Amino acid sequence: MRHHALAPRALARNPRPSAHLAQPRRSLATETASLPQKDCSSITPPYPKLQQNLAAVRRILGNRPLTLAEKILYSHIHEPERTLASGGIKRGETYLQLMPERVAMQDASAQMALLQFMSAGMSRCAVPASIHCDHLIQAAEGAEKDLERSIVTNQEVFDFLESAARKYGIEFWKPGSGIIHQIVLENYAAPGMLMLGTDSHTPNAGGLGMLAIGVGGADAVDALTGTPWELKAPRIIGVHLTGQMSGWATPKDLILHLAGKLTVRGGTGSILEYFGPGVFNQSCTGLATVANMGAEVGATTSTFPYTPRMRAYLQATGRAPVAAAADKAAHNGYLAADEHAEYDEIIQINLSELEPTINGPFTPDLATPLSKFGAFVKENGWKDELSAALIGSCTNSSYEDMTSVADLARQAKKAGLKTKVPFLCTPGSEQIRATIERDEITKELQDVGATVLANACGPCIGQWKREDKQGEENAILTSFNRNFKSRNDGNKLTMNFLASPTIVTAMAFSGSLSFNPATDALPLPSGESFRFTPPRGQDLPSEGFTPGETRYYPAPNPEPQPETEVVIRPGSQRLEKLEPFPSHFGEGSGNERGLELPPLKVLMRVRGKCTTDHISAAGPWLKYKGHLTNISENLLITAVNDEGGDVNVAFDHDHSPEESETDTIPSVAKRFKARKQPWALIVDENYGEGSAREHAALQPRFYGCAMIVARSFARIHETNLKKQGILPLWFVDKADYSRIGAGDVVETLGLADLLEGRDSSDRAIRLRVTPRAGGEPFEIPTRHTMSADQLKWLRAGSALNHIRAQIAESAQQQ
Repeated sequence: MRHHALAPRALARNPRPSAHLAQPRRSLATETASLPQKDCSSITPPYPKLQQNLAAVRRILGNRPLTLAEKILYSHIHEPERTLASGGIKRGETYLQLMPERVAMQDASAQMALLQFMSAGMSRCAVPASIHCDHLIQAAEGAEKDLERSIVTNQEVFDFLESAARKYGIEFWKPGSGIIHQIVLENYAAPGMLMLGTDSHTPNAGGLGMLAIGVGGADAVDALTGTPWELKAPRIIGVHLTGQMSGWATPKDLILHLAGKLTVRGGTGSILEYFGPGVFNQSCTGLATVANMGAEVGATTSTFPYTPRMRAYLQATGRAPVAAAADKAAHNGYLAADEHAEYDEIIQINLSELEPTINGPFTPDLATPLSKFGAFVKENGWKDELSAALIGSCTNSSYEDMTSVADLARQAKKAGLKTKVPFLCTPGSEQIRATIERDEITKELQDVGATVLANACGPCIGQWKREDKQGEENAILTSFNRNFKSRNDGNKLTMNFLASPTIVTAMAFSGSLSFNPATDALPLPSGESFRFTPPRGQDLPSEGFTPGETRYYPAPNPEPQPETEVVIRPGSQRLEKLEPFPSHFGEGSGNERGLELPPLKVLMRVRGKCTTDHISAAGPWLKYKGHLTNISENLLITAVNDEGGDVNVAFDHDHSPEESETDTIPSVAKRFKARKQPWALIVDENYGEGSAREHAALQPRFYGCAMIVARSFARIHETNLKKQGILPLWFVDKADYSRIGAGDVVETLGLADLLEGRDSSDRAIRLRVTPRAGGEPFEIPTRHTMSADQLKWLRAGSALNHIRAQIAESAQQQ
């Protein structure tokens, strides 16, 4: 069912702020001084060209009203008259060929992305790109020592990334510069842009009214090589915001509340498009927080109409030319939805009724209002005890966030209070760090007990050298975006509850999970009591931002230096060159079934939640991101085997007398590889949710996986599997999941018809299952989501194999 909504009025048609454009009560923003103006030549979207392309798509679609997300997507369609010649666009079905304008990569995922790009044989990137060193910096003692130690520990990786950046003309942000998403928002994001990033929280940049989409490295290679990037036209979920936040409510609470409504699967295959008067009451960085955590509901990305506060943020961050160009595009109607645009679903949220929310543990969609959280803790029998409080990360590390928590710190200091638990603070970027240090916000936090960490991801992604509570059940409060088991400190018993930075900070002074800062008082040594007043923050600094240590920053728009040698140390245990994956078909494959997959042995049936953290753990394994052989040793080591319920246990029913019947999952996978036995996985709901890490697809492919059959897939992971030559199939009847077990042999029926281009309108592939324990073979129906191009990837062995062949063919024709 489609829903109509009146579009928010375009910015240019409201030159004077009306009531719904007024600054919210919690903001103290004033006129700001600007940073030096940036070179915006590669940052400003080509608005006239995009609007011209959009006009062509509109004609094909019969000039129907479009949502904002559709305008941005469709304006980036490659050769619309040709690629849409077969008909219009049907959300959830039509595959779009898109040309993104920019790629951003963080240091962990950039390694594999660059290794793949290097093998494509190009001399420069087709679009502007950047690398950000933020994931490999471990939090332990504090910013300065942590940064120094991490640079030494990861020097060969940073040398590789910097040399590759120099060779191909990529902007390289050094360790210490900050978190990729904060830097992108401060430097590269622009209204109406389409950008890819090799991190699932890339949508953070949507806070500036653009579409920023998290992808795997192989998808990034599409854009870097100028190959049209393919995306199934998403559904559009409209989120209509009315009212105005008050008290302790923040933008973080908006997305925590929405996550509770949508669940971790509710946004899959959809873009969240916010509209309504409530949007205009939010700061640009507040909207970025909301967009950032859209990843937690599986959304492709999130976006908002262009607002005056976006313009102010662009101007304050040295991008006035981008703001001026965006003003013109908004005047032409490009940066807001059309009136009567249709949404697939509309969610109504009155911000005046929003209260602080805490989500968790172990899943980001278990939402509990603050007023009920104490009772929730008691009902579950948990200790009413907080062991640590952590603020920052890419989700909440803006100037507004930091000034809000500093307000609480001032209140607490005046009352003579200090935090009762470790209180760790992560600035989002060197620009934020330097600005809050200049404005004495850092000192105010340290005065009440805060430890300021390096400008990096740190504990949010498991880069936390935590010495206490190992093996103990304990609870932490964080302003992070993700809270899966073992994610932050490697302890599966640590319960991470997600909240706004202000709630996390206030509760750090009580040390109790049941403390409600909105209603409860804290005892003072004098016998009196103290209550916080709702904090107030400032979205833009009165004296402007200061860049801080500019030695961390790249020169803008660097030219490639083709004579540069990309540094990979001989015998390195951190980096290795990629060998192309072989095709499952044709000469040399050993497959006697033609264009059907060879007979596949089932490695295991995975039970329940299996995120990319389960498939390819982070934390200490991050150091092997550029070495596929080494990192594959962690394949599925925290996954649960449905046949027995054990973690990291797989059965080998064909083992030799010298081998055990059971072993770790990667060990059994290695046995299969040694026997040249291709294999399959049977998995549960929303398989691969969470991070965009493509290693969760590369590792099973490296060991010989050819197919994964799921009750359902998370979007990014399903695409990553396709990119690496693994066939993802969906059970038509989810009960069939339980009918296939370890050691069974599975064969595809009907894949050959697809690969040969015969009719695939029903999207069906049947599987013939031969049970290991005997009995008659049986067939089960599955469905695929492969496009025509994705079938070419499968046939070639991987998307990169297909791209490399196309580049070689093009070179020969020239």
